[in-house]
Amino acid sequence: MKFYNREKELAFLSEIEKKSFQSAQMTFIVGRRRIGKTSLMVRSASKKESLYFFVAKKNEALLCSEFVEEIKLKLKVEIFGEMKTFREVFGYLMELSKTRHFILIIDEFQQFFSVNPSVYSDMQNIWDAKKEYSKINLILCGSVYSLMKRIFEQSKEPLFGRATQRLFLKEFDVNTLKKIIGDNYPAYTFDDLLAFYMITGGVAKYVELLVEAGAFTLHDILGTVFSENSLFIDEGKNVLIDEFGKDYGNYFSVLALIASSKTSRPEIESILEIPAGGYLDKLEKDFGIIQKIRPLFSKPNSRTVKYYIRDNFLNFWFRFIYKYSGALEIGNLSFVKKVVQRDYQTYSGKILERYFMNKFIAEGNYSAMGSYWEKGNRNEIDIIAVNDLEKRMVIAEVKRQRKKLSIPVLKEKATGLVRHFEGYKIQFIGLSLDDM
Repeated sequence: MKFYNREKELAFLSEIEKKSFQSAQMTFIVGRRRIGKTSLMVRSASKKESLYFFVAKKNEALLCSEFVEEIKLKLKVEIFGEMKTFREVFGYLMELSKTRHFILIIDEFQQFFSVNPSVYSDMQNIWDAKKEYSKINLILCGSVYSLMKRIFEQSKEPLFGRATQRLFLKEFDVNTLKKIIGDNYPAYTFDDLLAFYMITGGVAKYVELLVEAGAFTLHDILGTVFSENSLFIDEGKNVLIDEFGKDYGNYFSVLALIASSKTSRPEIESILEIPAGGYLDKLEKDFGIIQKIRPLFSKPNSRTVKYYIRDNFLNFWFRFIYKYSGALEIGNLSFVKKVVQRDYQTYSGKILERYFMNKFIAEGNYSAMGSYWEKGNRNEIDIIAVNDLEKRMVIAEVKRQRKKLSIPVLKEKATGLVRHFEGYKIQFIGLSLDDM
């Protein structure tokens, strides 16, 4: 698959590269697994003198042996004697960078916690001692969100405050997904686009897998996801177990309930019969997997709270793959595929709301955006977008089929809300598949 839509990120990294000729730069890049971090880094460093270190979970001496070979190959230098610790390797490179500029990419940087946790304090000491005269462009990348945040953003960690730049790599937006599916399958329908968005959520690896499989219709997409040896089946575990560790069972149970529309803490606790506050708090703040939402314009301390899973694929995985893992374990892929087909109309309706929410966000025209509901889930409104500068508001209802939209009903739901926005121009709209 060709490289799509990372122009801003490449330009950002290019500016950092220019600065590194004058002074040492340390950039950390974070993003969920499969988002395309490695491809971005490699592309940004192409045709430049660079090193790429991948931190695997193995013995430190073996790892350093691989790093030394990379240094010899890429920088064409002779190294006499052995370097068995990363302290020695990094110290050598920082010394070399005083007289020679190059890029050093360290991928899966958080894995040093498994290899040798003292690496971080060693790096801090060497960086502090040598950075003044160094011209290195150091790029540190990781896919375990919680650990990368800990390394760079917790004040007690050695590398806190050392990074000169940071980049949080996000999924492709909806406009990019439209371009990708249009380039590869010009005859796509809006339902095809919705299914493509539902599974990939804009995550580069999932997009690539579907493109390579030629899967652009709902039928073909589900056929790929639920095929023999499908990479999608175990993907939820692969992405999250490193984040959660041995306590992953409780986290998975909470996420499975949220994916099945049990979105409030009381609902979750009544089913699991355990206090869920700690799990919800960590899923939101430490792992960045869920988001707490309140009705737009409600007070910050309002107890009217719902949760949703940020990531489209993980939401799908917990709703269908994890929930029916028993059927998958006995090889009954077709059963789970039939369940998805049965529930698709209802499930994809909520995904369509996400699609339009992201479409509004991509426009960049609004100061506030969200959903709205009143006590007891009354008068639910799918999308409200506000532009305080222009004193205007869009209130939208989303349905798969246009014939099910009713603007008079939407206006009735919004009666209590609009009273608080005198002087605003309010537009009521209905959005369906036809508007994608």
